[in-house]
Amino acid sequence: MSSGHSFFASQGLFVLFSFLPIIVYLVLIVLGILFVIKVIKFMNEKTKLDRERNEKLDELLKAISKNNEI
Repeated sequence: MSSGHSFFASQGLFVLFSFLPIIVYLVLIVLGILFVIKVIKFMNEKTKLDRERNEKLDELLKAISKNNEI
């Protein structure tokens, strides 16, 4: 009867190893989704900052050209 106890332990280990690839696959999918979300947020922020920089450059160019006309 004591050998039955080790059978259940090895069966549990087999079940764990059978679900391991599924768990790893799900973790990789979640990490991929998080990475895409971070990249999208970064690109949105970068676009906003680039737009602001371009507006400031336009103002600076207008001020320089106005100063050169005088």
